[in-house]
Amino acid sequence: MKLVIITGMPGAGKSEIADAFKAVGMPVIVMGNVVREEAIKRGLDPNPENTKKIMLELREIDGLGAIAKHCVQKLKKIDSMVIVIEGCRSIDEVDVFDDYADELIIIGVHSSPATRFDRLQDRGRKDAPIDWLSFKERDLRELSVGLGGVIALSNLMIVNERTLEEFREASREVVERVL
Repeated sequence: MKLVIITGMPGAGKSEIADAFKAVGMPVIVMGNVVREEAIKRGLDPNPENTKKIMLELREIDGLGAIAKHCVQKLKKIDSMVIVIEGCRSIDEVDVFDDYADELIIIGVHSSPATRFDRLQDRGRKDAPIDWLSFKERDLRELSVGLGGVIALSNLMIVNERTLEEFREASREVVERVL
């Protein structure tokens, strides 16, 4: 099985690349959903404070690859030779996936902080940062768990400072290249 990992800072455009894979029939597992689902399961609002607490708690209990371990349980239920993982945040998570897959490809997506902040505000999810300070705090938290290392290991890197349609076209090209 081939696993395609999409990584990048919050708001960089990971979900757009994942959507391009979905459009050609590839299953996608969103790592952030594991934490949001856990919040809901606990009867908590999946807001930034709760998702931060749960992410750190899961990693404390099950190690730095905890979220990936939860995703592997989902992977086992999918019958596909190619599966896409959106949102890998640490080398430990990459290692969990690497142990499971025959082939691993990492796609990194990058956007400037100002662009990402605007996108996160515009998409209006409950875990969106409420201001620039909370945005910076979230970025530092993501980097502290190892996200920069995963980005550095990317086999393919795509910069997303363009229009949505231009990025969607670039995402389709990435999908063709990977498949």
